[in-house]
Amino acid sequence: MFVKICGITNEDDALLSVAMGADAVGFIFAPSTRQIAPQKVYDITRRLPPEILTVGVFRNEHPSRVIEIAHKAGLKAIQLHGRETPAQTKEIAGHFRWVIKAFASDDENLPNADRYGTDMLLLDAPSPGSGKMFDWSIAGDAPGSMKLILAGGLTPENVGSAVEEVRPWGVDVASGVEKEPGRKDPMKVKRFIENAKAHAIEQYRGDDNIPYDWDFE
Repeated sequence: MFVKICGITNEDDALLSVAMGADAVGFIFAPSTRQIAPQKVYDITRRLPPEILTVGVFRNEHPSRVIEIAHKAGLKAIQLHGRETPAQTKEIAGHFRWVIKAFASDDENLPNADRYGTDMLLLDAPSPGSGKMFDWSIAGDAPGSMKLILAGGLTPENVGSAVEEVRPWGVDVASGVEKEPGRKDPMKVKRFIENAKAHAIEQYRGDDNIPYDWDFE
């Protein structure tokens, strides 16, 4: 079970997430209470182990800016959380091996997510980044060939049920493990990761192999 802790704003929370067993940490560059500067992200990413996937989250940013900022921040992966087109997503995917295209649960393009040139899909609530839950059965509309990452209102208390019901490739959380916006709660992070991985089952949606060594995959 791939677990991403998103909305990281400081080195302590990044190192905490890694120590607790997270596979990825996310940094938000879109307007948000958790927005962070590229240079600060670089100072954090260079301290993280190579097996950790570092993800930059963007929303409706021009591809050239996404590429520029992500390289400056020393990131390995991009998450596009807006209304990016297949062409824009493919352009960015030409520069980064790992691109996650996010879709709101009410997005009419969800069934055609496999046309965006990436095999990683994040499914969020109708108001992405709001931390609100949605009907998990909508995940069935996503192409079965893609690695599905479930987000939206997940907490240490409900992530186990979400994993069992949806059988995603991974889960993503930001506000659900915070003590305040932009600051993680160590016990919530620990419990979230433990519960997500404890409820993982062998047959999840997507590829059969989770790549842990992101540098060489």
